[in-house]
Amino acid sequence: MRRRWYVLLPGLLLTAALTTAVHLLIPVEYQSQSTVTLLNSSKATEAFDGNPFLSTQASLTGMADGLARNLNSDGAKADLKALGVTGTHEVKIADNAQGPFMWLTVTGTDPAAVLKSDELLAGYAEKRLKEFQSQQSVAPEAMIRMATIVPPQKPEAQTKTRIQYIVMVGALGLVLSLVAVFFVEARRRTPRAKNLPDPAGTPATAATAATLAATDETMALRTVGPGGAGPT
Repeated sequence: MRRRWYVLLPGLLLTAALTTAVHLLIPVEYQSQSTVTLLNSSKATEAFDGNPFLSTQASLTGMADGLARNLNSDGAKADLKALGVTGTHEVKIADNAQGPFMWLTVTGTDPAAVLKSDELLAGYAEKRLKEFQSQQSVAPEAMIRMATIVPPQKPEAQTKTRIQYIVMVGALGLVLSLVAVFFVEARRRTPRAKNLPDPAGTPATAATAATLAATDETMALRTVGPGGAGPT
């Protein structure tokens, strides 16, 4: 890595530039959430001295589920957009709920708009609840009601997704930079075996030369013969 710094340094600079771009291009999202509950009708709570929290029915949870599904529909999204709701919204039964409790959540990039949108969503949810029952000709005193348990909260920054993208880009850039360094090093490195002399080269050459000389002398003796008298 020290020898191939000219490969590693541009890679690290490019990685830093990409992580900075991700940090700037991906905006911070904010989320506001409120909690509402469905209450029994005033007529159904007469036996409980008018206290709706003492009168609960399983049908209220079913109604909460149906209302949540309607509020997440495309038609509801169009209505909410016309009312001025921005960002994305989600309505569902609260986790681990022991009754017909619903979470109304709005997510967006403008904290003030997110808070205002969550308030509009809560009002629209109560309106839709009344419309459902009016369509079935339910008497006003027998209608299910909605009450706010937790009003729309101050929007909080949601940085998890943004941090994940930054870490992914940084890690990928670092890995690719290291791979490039090792690749260049492997291509430029000369194998040691080609640079080292063959230790058996000299003796082998000498033995070969001696063998060739002995062969030549033998051939000469066979051709000339003893005392230079010609072939034997």
